[in-house]
This record gives sequence, structure tokens and C-alpha cells, in this order.
Amino acid sequence: MKSFRKLLYTVLAIIAFVFLSIYGYLLYSKPDYEGEVAMHNISGETSVYFDTYGVPHIYAANQKDAMEALGYVHAQDRLWQMELLRRIAPGRLSEIFGTRALKNDKFFIGLGIDENSEKAISELDKNGEPYKMAMAYLDGINQYLEEGKTPVEFSLLGIKKEKFTLKDVFNTYGYMAFSFAMAQKTDPLMTDIRNQFGDEYLKDLGIDYSHNPTRLKISRGEEQQYLEISKSITALLENSPVPPFIGSNSWVISPKKTKTGKVLFCNDPHIEYSQPGTWYEAHISCPDYEMYGYYLSGTPFPLLAHNRKYAYGLTMFENDDADLFQEENNPNNPNQYKTAAGFATYTSRTKTIRVKDSTAVVLTVKETGHGPIINDLIADFKTKQPVAFSWIYTQQPNKILNAVYGLSHAKSIPEFQKSVSYIVAPGLNIMYGDAQNNVAWFTSGKLYKLQKGVNANLILNGSNGVDDQKEFLPYSKNPATINPAWNYVYSSNNMPENIDGYNYPGYYLPEDRARRISNLLDAKNDWDKESVSKMMTDNTSPVVTEIVKVLMANTESGKLNAQEKEALSVLKSWNGSHDITGVAPTIYNKWIYFYLKNTFQDEMGEVSFRQFLKTHIMKQSIAFQTQNESSVWWDNITTKSKKETRKDILTQSLKEAVASLNTQLGSDVSSWTWNRVHKLEFKHPLGSVALLKPFFNVGIFDIAGTNEVINNTMFEYSDEKEYVVKAGPSTRRIVDFSDIENSWSILPSGQSGNPMSEHYSDQAEMYVAGKFRKMMLNKEEIVKTGTKLVFIPKK
Repeated sequence: MKSFRKLLYTVLAIIAFVFLSIYGYLLYSKPDYEGEVAMHNISGETSVYFDTYGVPHIYAANQKDAMEALGYVHAQDRLWQMELLRRIAPGRLSEIFGTRALKNDKFFIGLGIDENSEKAISELDKNGEPYKMAMAYLDGINQYLEEGKTPVEFSLLGIKKEKFTLKDVFNTYGYMAFSFAMAQKTDPLMTDIRNQFGDEYLKDLGIDYSHNPTRLKISRGEEQQYLEISKSITALLENSPVPPFIGSNSWVISPKKTKTGKVLFCNDPHIEYSQPGTWYEAHISCPDYEMYGYYLSGTPFPLLAHNRKYAYGLTMFENDDADLFQEENNPNNPNQYKTAAGFATYTSRTKTIRVKDSTAVVLTVKETGHGPIINDLIADFKTKQPVAFSWIYTQQPNKILNAVYGLSHAKSIPEFQKSVSYIVAPGLNIMYGDAQNNVAWFTSGKLYKLQKGVNANLILNGSNGVDDQKEFLPYSKNPATINPAWNYVYSSNNMPENIDGYNYPGYYLPEDRARRISNLLDAKNDWDKESVSKMMTDNTSPVVTEIVKVLMANTESGKLNAQEKEALSVLKSWNGSHDITGVAPTIYNKWIYFYLKNTFQDEMGEVSFRQFLKTHIMKQSIAFQTQNESSVWWDNITTKSKKETRKDILTQSLKEAVASLNTQLGSDVSSWTWNRVHKLEFKHPLGSVALLKPFFNVGIFDIAGTNEVINNTMFEYSDEKEYVVKAGPSTRRIVDFSDIENSWSILPSGQSGNPMSEHYSDQAEMYVAGKFRKMMLNKEEIVKTGTKLVFIPKK
């Protein structure tokens, strides 16, 4: 017995020792928010004050010293995220995650972002300020890499530290640009529908842009052979350890519509949720420069920012900057492909992918004049004919570093707009407001026209010499507005007015948010910070109530039971709001899912239908297809003895929705509140491991909002018990030029990416509740309330 006790105590002591050792290591790995650090390559003492939420306020004698310090503090909070971001575009995730990341690596290697980055760097002015400041930032990261603490993720995965280079910066921007592109998610699916069922089936999907009434103002056939393109690429982005960009809102109100007579600037970019979140906030102050900015991990200049003179932010333009081309091999020579001028020879490049705990994979990428052949880069691709991916980002000169530097260093509106013009891809709406009472909206992207009759929403013919003809437009044709007569500018990923009579191709989102934003702004002329903060968390759609009227008017009430009628009565008095206590949102969204399933899945098939649910076209089609009584989609092609009508499908869908909710939530309709089904969890890449989930993930939270309201908390329609919110505002910002030192912001979870930091999740509850915190600019206030980390020159 004594021996057993002794053994038990020994085991317990060992467990306690291991636990304490791990906990001690984790405590040691916390970021340092105060103290003194000696650094190479700074000219004098640089002070960094961390405010209540961990935002660094960097005070330096010059911009180079500030950038050195920025790189260091950014790395101590986000080194793990930096490591992930720099590995995606060059195809290096398999080195740390093994074979499960191999599909991702093959595809991104095929895109050629890494080669484009090399070329862009070779053309940079090495004496220019963008280059010098970027190198100072990278030096700061690398000094932390050499002398700072190792993130726990590096230890768990056995990651060997490597110095960061300028190519890592360009590759990060390249991944961001690709995550904006939409053609690969949509064009293959639309092509399959056209090939199987004919053009009639495309009309209700709005790819002729007839479903875009609220626009931004300016002063039967073949088998499904292309589906795997859209399905596989969508899955790659969804399963990426770094979230893709999805959409956004922004509006800038001119002084004539504000209570204070000064500009109000608002922006909330929509990005897939992750832990840590996308943005790192930092405030730099030097004698010749000041900027409070939001940075992607591993990049030196902010994409969203403001100072005392001007503010800027972005949303997705949603323009079409990528095309897919069906190529045709030479029947007598597989190394050649057909062009309008005859047969041309494929070029190729080879790369070796190192795979953790497995053998290396050698990948050869074939290319045509249009771009890389993606057949071998995508699993289960059915068609034997080669398909090429043509993308403006890798085909045009890459000046992204100069562009982003210029946005954050502009001295005038023309200078700012010139920097916007450097961005050939992705297409962005760049929103602007300043202390001189100017408001503006600019678009980035190298725009082009295709030949008349060529449909950019379909896979194009690579050999006829017509489909690939592009007429590039001068930047002066890009949509823009400065100080419009209606006294505001806005963007919610909706379509702009045509360009010289030409509807510019794109993958625009439906009008729901655009209508709501413009209606709210038109109706009020005394906006202030408090009222726009409520607008930023608005959960009401002006479109869903119109859809509900159509759905209810075309439901056969005589076929409904008491519970189904009760559900309809809830919807009848609904104002379209998606607050957490509402019952109508739960009924409506389940009804919409079954309507979509019963309308489209019989033609598309289960796999294509799931892909359809991930597209903007699905969102666009709901309001218009439901109004079309004669739509070809209503008939269920699997029931040969009957031709279904709109009333048949909508009635059946309501009955299935109510039955599903009854099973999931119980028989009491009044208890079917939105908070029971609409949930948000901030997920870390290692949180998929059950043992690590409680340590790395943040949440689960009940959250308001829905798809395509201003508070755009997005999920996929399904019959699951809960809607997992995948994306939403990556930050909410309000810059008030009447009180610039009291402008507001919020991050979804926290500033730090270190799980042991007090700033890992300290904003999560505020964010979910729709609250804000101050973006501090006043040095006296910052010094009084912050902790101080001092960088001194190393001797």
C-alpha cells in the first residue's frame, strides 16, 4: 500500500511539474509591453506606449526608427500569423502542416504569385522611401525573430525560424489579391448550367446585371465538367489557415449632412473570422509623419488608416479581373495548344514542395499565353481539355508596395488618387475623407473590355482569337466620385453605374446593404458619431420583407397546419430586423434554405448546389427569381408526372422549414429566437485539435445580424441546427474629424495573436455587443494610461 501511495505521489508530482513547466513557458512567451530593448539600426531612443487594448503608439525621431520598432512589436504579437501568411502564396504550408496542405500548395504555386513577387522586387527603386521603410520594418521583425520569444505554435509544430524578406511582403499582398478574385468560384458553375440546360436557365441568375438596381453613382447539353474548379478553389480558400476577404461597407459623410459640420468616415471590411483576427493596429508619430493604421501581418504599410488630416479605408470593388480559358491541344503534339495564329508550345516551370514527415513533391506547371493550366492543380478535375487561369495581378506590372506607401503618405487628393491608380489588382473601392471637408470614392484595378457578345461569367474559348481580346481602359475611366452633390459617398460591394454605356463585368453583391445605407443617409442631415455607430450595427434589410411578401402570397394556406400558420403570422408583422431575440429571422432563413434547395438542387445536383450556395449569384437571385412565376427553375425535373409551380415549391419549402425547426428547437414557435441558431466562434488554425481548442479558440457567442445587412455576419444556408457565422466586419471604424482624438474602433477579438496576452480576446464581448473603443491620438493621454517599452541603440 505504501509503495502504491509513493508511486501515486511520484506520478502526481511529475504531472504537476510538467503542467507548471508548460504554464511557465507560456507565461514567459507573453509579449513584453514594458521595459527596455536594445536594437540595432536605430539612431536614438524610440518609445512605444501600449494603450489599454494593446495598441502600440510609437514615438520616434524619424520614420526609419519608427518602422524598426513597428516590425519588432508587430512580430511579438503576430509572428505566428506572419509565418502563415508568407507561406501561402509560394506553396510552403506543407512544410509545417504536412500532406493535408498539399492541395493548397499546388494550387498557389500554379498561380505564379511567387514569381511575380520576384519580378516586382527586381524593378523596385532601391533608393526610394517605400523600399527603405519596408526594409526597416523587416529588420525589426528579424531582430525579434533572432532575440525575442518563440510563439507556442512554432514549438508545437516544430517550425524553424527563417528571416523575413521583401518577397514575403509581396507574397502576402498577392494572397490578399487572390482572395478578392471571384471568377474561379462562379464561372465554372455558370458554364456547367449553360451547357446542361441552356441559356434560359441563366436568366433568373442575373448574370446580365439586371439584378443590380441600386448602383454606385459616378460625377441542355454536356455533363458537368467544370464544377471541380469552383468547388476545389472555394474549398482551398475556406480551409486556408488565413482568412480570405469577402466584402465590406464604407460611407463618408460630408459636412452638410453632419451635426458638427465636419466629415464623418466609416468603414467595416468583411473578412472570414479567424483567431487572431486580420488587422493589427499601430500608431506612428514622428516629426514629419503621423498615422494610425491597420496592418496585415508581415506588411509595412497600413491598408486602412487615418491621421489628423485625412482617413481612408477599403471595400471590394467586385470587378472581374480573372478569366478561365478552355484551351485546345494539338491532336498531333500534346506539347502544343491552339491559338488564332496557329499552334504554340506550352511553357513550363518546376518547383519542389517540401512536405513535413513525407517525401518531397515535384510539381510541373504548364502555361499558355493566358496563364497556368490548372487541371493538374485541382483534385478530381473531370475534363481532359486544358483550362488556363488568366489573372490581371500576375500579368501587369506590380507596384503594390509603392501604392500602399503612397496611400499612407499622401499630401493631397490628386497624390492619393495617383497611389490608388498603381493597384492593378485587386479591384478595390478606396474611400476617403479629410479635415478640409472633402469626401471621395476611388476604384483601383486595371479595367478592360471584352469583345461584344463575350460573356465574362462563363469559361471562355482560348483558341478562337476573340474571347481573349482585351481593350484596356485608361485609369481615368475607373469609377470615382469627389464631393458629390448628394453629400456622401458609400460602397457595399454593389455595382457602379456603367462606364460610357458599358456595364463593367463583376461579381457584385445584391442591393440589400446598398439600399439600406443610401436610404438611411438620404433621410438624415445631422449625423454624428453616436448615430453612425448605431448604423454600423444595423441588422435590418429593406429587401427581405419584400421577399417575404412574395413567399407568403404564393403559399397555399389551405395546406398548412396550425404551427405553419403561426410561423407565417410571425413573418407577416416582421420589419426585416435580425436582432438576437427575434423569431422571424429563424423562420425566414430556414424557409429560404429549403426554397433554394427545392428550386435549384434537382437541376444542379447536390454537389453543385452546395457550391451555388457559396456564390454571390445565389444571393443576387433570391429577390428576383421568387418574383418570376414562369421561371424554368420551379419545375422539379425528377418528378416526371407533374410540373411543379411556384406555389408548390414555396408551400413545400415552408412545411419542411417548420418541420425542421420543430425538430431542432421544439414545438413552441415563440422560442425559436435568432440567438439559438446564429453563433460565432473565433477559430485558431490549431483549434481544430480538440485538446487545444479551449486554449486557442475564442467564444462561442450569440450574435445579431445576418447575410447582407449592414451588420453583415455571414453564414451558409443549410439545414444544420446552428448557422456557423463564418465572416463579418473585421473591424468597425468611425473617424470623426470634429473630434479626431476621440474616433472609435473595435476588433473582433483582440490585438494580440499570443494566447497568453491579456489582449488576445479582450474586445470580443464588446464587438459582439456592437460596442466601440477609442483610437487614441493624444500623446498626453496615451502616456498617462499606457505601459512603456523603450528601444535604445545597441552598442
